[in-house]
Amino acid sequence: MEDTKDSFIKFCQTITRLRSPNGCPWDTRQNNQSLKKYIREESSELLEAIEGHDSSHLCEEIGDVLFLLVLLAEINSESGDFDIQDVVQGINEKMIRRHPHVFAGAPSGDEEYLRQQWKKIKSQEKAKK
Repeated sequence: MEDTKDSFIKFCQTITRLRSPNGCPWDTRQNNQSLKKYIREESSELLEAIEGHDSSHLCEEIGDVLFLLVLLAEINSESGDFDIQDVVQGINEKMIRRHPHVFAGAPSGDEEYLRQQWKKIKSQEKAKK
């Protein structure tokens, strides 16, 4: 059985092919702006699946949202802005930074402490930008 890394790489390659000159006309026409309506629609469907406690529907809707996110990354890769590796690396680094109680040996405290810690780290990140 294929592992998650291989499956994700294969999926990203599928998106690249869809955007290629011999790919799908619909996919090749898309841009950041044109995908906004689909992101809204699929996000709403994802929320409905969560509310409906339907795991097979939830799995499908997560896939639909993931498709749009990887498609956006591919579009921005083509323009040289960033690629899916930048997205994944960036969010991984952010999650590690924002969870010092898991990754840096900091005390964890209760949920309120963690919420305040998250907000503090987030505001420090924004100040650096």
